[in-house]
Amino acid sequence: MSSSLNLEHYLDSLKNLPVELQRNFTLKRDLDSRVQELMRTIDKLSDDYISNVKEYTADKKREILTIIRGLFDIAKGYAEDKVQLSIQSYELVDKHVRKFDSGLARFGDEIQDKAISATRNIEENSQKQGHEKINDNPTNSVTSVTVETSSLTGALVGAGIAHSAEVLDMPVDPNEPTYCLCKQVPYGEMIGCDNPDCPLLNGSTLHVSN
Repeated sequence: MSSSLNLEHYLDSLKNLPVELQRNFTLKRDLDSRVQELMRTIDKLSDDYISNVKEYTADKKREILTIIRGLFDIAKGYAEDKVQLSIQSYELVDKHVRKFDSGLARFGDEIQDKAISATRNIEENSQKQGHEKINDNPTNSVTSVTVETSSLTGALVGAGIAHSAEVLDMPVDPNEPTYCLCKQVPYGEMIGCDNPDCPLLNGSTLHVSN
């Protein structure tokens, strides 16, 4: 049964609650009026008995005391009925309160379950959409890395070429020794020469610092 049906059923059950409570309160008021009337009668009989006890015979005394005792018993019965009506009214209200608390707890559990389920569905849909995007274009990340690597390589190569051009464009010191065949100044350690009669190769290797 859904929460809405539980709430509707609970509200329907409350419709009779005011009527039942009103009936119990009316009965209690009626019993209270009877008890008060009996107590007034008992007080009057008691006063008369005390005032005329000397004049009453033994049988008359027993008769009056029996009447007073009977009225007390009736008043006691009315008081007990009032207590039972009070207990009944309390249990009637308490039953609806416990039913409301139970329904409220179930409603809270349903709300929590729905919230957990909705959160789980959102997470599953998000993961599903993420996998679909990757599957639709699996080379995006690779292409991006390739483009970035190519750009970096091109930048480094361009920087190297520019550096070489700057070095070649630098003015040559006339006192700087040059190679015998190419007539270029040395830029590091010479490892070979195209001139078979190169004196540097026939002797020690020329080491030139940058």
